[in-house]
Amino acid sequence: KNPIGVVVIGNLEGDRVHQNSKDMVRKSLKKAQFKAIDIGKDVSADMFASKAIELNADIIAVSINTSMARDNLNKLLPAIEAAGLKGKVTVMVGGVAVDKDDAEEAGVLYGDTREEAVALAKQAIKKT
Repeated sequence: KNPIGVVVIGNLEGDRVHQNSKDMVRKSLKKAQFKAIDIGKDVSADMFASKAIELNADIIAVSINTSMARDNLNKLLPAIEAAGLKGKVTVMVGGVAVDKDDAEEAGVLYGDTREEAVALAKQAIKKT
């Protein structure tokens, strides 16, 4: 089957530990017919951008489960813009250390649950 979209997923820099929530979202995206590629833990904003280019991603999904990772959220959009991906890729975040206000401040989408992540991803694909 052809995937309905390509998602790059990982933990933002500052989180080397947490894996469960990222894995649950990745599996839910796969069930929803997305190609979801896990690029690991402690991933820099620049690496998210370069992996999105390399894998021709439609969506970047970022798991934020520590305050250190949340502090790096403000680096995400500038890295995506610098890579020429603004308007070409949708960025969404979730995790225990981030909320809707953090996401809005950073200019990205927020999903509280894996179901919300799938719904956001489907909405993003419809827009392209």
